[in-house]
Amino acid sequence: MDDKNVHQDKKKEDLYKASSDKKGVGGALELFLRKFRLVSFMVSLAVLYFLILVAMGISATPGVYFFMYAQDVSMAWPQLFHYMFIGFSIVSGYFLYGLSIIFVIPLFNFLMPFRVKPFRGNYYSLHTVPWYFHNAFIYTVRYTFLEFFTPTPLNILFYKMMGMKIGKHAHINTTNISDAALIEIGDKVTIGGSATIFAHYASKGFLVVEPVKIKARATVGIKATVMGDVEIGEGAMVGPHEVVMPKSRITAIKKD
Repeated sequence: MDDKNVHQDKKKEDLYKASSDKKGVGGALELFLRKFRLVSFMVSLAVLYFLILVAMGISATPGVYFFMYAQDVSMAWPQLFHYMFIGFSIVSGYFLYGLSIIFVIPLFNFLMPFRVKPFRGNYYSLHTVPWYFHNAFIYTVRYTFLEFFTPTPLNILFYKMMGMKIGKHAHINTTNISDAALIEIGDKVTIGGSATIFAHYASKGFLVVEPVKIKARATVGIKATVMGDVEIGEGAMVGPHEVVMPKSRITAIKKD
């Protein structure tokens, strides 16, 4: 976007205003977000943490059940074998949690009343709420278990359930993914280890959330970074450690 358009956008919206252009309930909520920023942030965070705690608690239930079962069954065993079985049940419980959380979190994400959509605007707006919650759900799985599923069909399944469009025979060898619902990956795409893909960025004080499209047979190298509003053409290659800046368009490479 050129400086003229940026200037026009700033005229349209004051990033620090404490009012809202929306009407009705949406306008009232956005007004509250902007006028009482600290309070609204803490309220949103409390709701988010509650939902995550519930999701994690549900996911931990199979593991807790197995631990209690192991404790009861092995109570009369020799002490060494009793402790070994308890240790086994604790570790198994963690893996049961992991197998559960990849299904529970997408369910919570699906049940949210609002969906993540592309937007450009104030951080304190209604658009940011579903975006913030969506990514927090993804990070809950990422930072508690997803590394153990990467790369396997289970991490592909998780991202699909979170709204990512993934083609056939795609290979994702990273957990550094945000904004899954706004990312599209074509057939036979390879995402290298520790690559980072996210569909948002900051521009002139605005939060910008725009889709990322990686078309068929493209490759994103190890530890490369792909930012919001990027299109990578068919068969194109992003080298290791490269950074693809917002609004970039990488030309497709034709088959030989």
